[in-house]
Amino acid sequence: MNHRTYLALAVPLIISTITTPLLGVVDTAVVGHLPDPAYIGGVAVGTIIFNTMYWLFGFLRVSTSGFAAQAEGAKNEIQAVLALARPFVIAAAMGIIFILFQEPIVRLSLTLMNPEAGVRTVAAEYFGIRVWGAPFTLVNYVILGWLMGMSRIKISLMLQVWMNLMNIALALLFVGVFSWGVAGVATATLISEITAFIAGLLMIRKASPFDFKRPTLKALFDPVSFKQMMTVNRDLFIRTVCLLTVFNLFTAKGASFGTEVLAANAVLIQIHYLMAYFFDGFSNASSILTGKAVGSKDERLYRKTLLLSCQWAVISSLFIAGIYYLCREPMIGLFTRLPTIIDLAGSYGMWLVLFPLAASFGIILYGVFTGATEAAPIRNSMIMALAVYLIVQFIAVPRLNNDGLWLAFIGFSAGRSVFLGLYIPRLNRKLFADSKSSIPVRTQ
Repeated sequence: MNHRTYLALAVPLIISTITTPLLGVVDTAVVGHLPDPAYIGGVAVGTIIFNTMYWLFGFLRVSTSGFAAQAEGAKNEIQAVLALARPFVIAAAMGIIFILFQEPIVRLSLTLMNPEAGVRTVAAEYFGIRVWGAPFTLVNYVILGWLMGMSRIKISLMLQVWMNLMNIALALLFVGVFSWGVAGVATATLISEITAFIAGLLMIRKASPFDFKRPTLKALFDPVSFKQMMTVNRDLFIRTVCLLTVFNLFTAKGASFGTEVLAANAVLIQIHYLMAYFFDGFSNASSILTGKAVGSKDERLYRKTLLLSCQWAVISSLFIAGIYYLCREPMIGLFTRLPTIIDLAGSYGMWLVLFPLAASFGIILYGVFTGATEAAPIRNSMIMALAVYLIVQFIAVPRLNNDGLWLAFIGFSAGRSVFLGLYIPRLNRKLFADSKSSIPVRTQ
């Protein structure tokens, strides 16, 4: 495997994964052109609530991809089916629970973030519509994870692009033509999520290299395999809790500086999502290749994947930082026409130049660990990075206000990279402890 092979897998995944944050990006951009900054602040708060709900179960996509890639590498059709069926059940059940408990979820969320009255009203309206898509969204995570793990990259790309193009078209229609406001962007996202679920099921049937047979309950809940899946998912869940703690603290503290600062931070966070999901495309490529290497017990493929992952972490971070530095003003202008918000986002936006340099290794190496289904190092490194965030926020925010908040966020991002990178030698030894080869791999 060489750079060309790696990029042949990574580039479609970059295109695929970078469409994921477009649901929030489109919603923020559309309401950003409405006259009241409470709209963009309310959608920002509503998006944070959904990120909290959905990202807590983001492991459904990640672990599904890892287990599916290992099953594909081992050419085990039964395990490939179970890699889809087990998380599918969990996703559907949790989505229904979110709908049943929607009122206490939104009340508690708004109480914790405590936005201004106008923002609170908009966020509640946005949430009340989008929450009905929860089961479909979570199952979509599983569908996409399985398709990626089975190396059905083009199909997963088609599914995500189609969903987001529909979201964009409907949001512009409902808001720009029908003047539905926040209800319009929420309804557009809901319809997109439901139709993506239906299309995903059809694509799985078409893309599967074998005939699906419904697994027995005994196989589905096999104690050893199910425990392994739940252990990986538990560690990834804890990782996500740490990540969401940072974002929620960031949003809550930003809200304390006023609606305009909250709105400016919301614009910058959406740009940050685009950067992060760009790196996530490389991460997914590394996860698939690592999973295949582990499933087929191919140490050379694993070590080459690790080397390419680190090399492209450096290359891509420099590329993204440069693009953002040169294009930051027009990028901010895509999200809002309000002069105050543009000025504030511009003044704080230089912090985002540092984000790719700080975060690239942590995000891309994350794929190596998930492909190996070794989630404990991910959990531990994220806990340590959260500690860095809390310390920096406690010290810097009273002195630097919103700049201190961004400093804490960059410190957290750098901590993810450093602390996870320290686990690479241990992962090498664990995966191929019995191997006599000593292929050298540089991790930086």
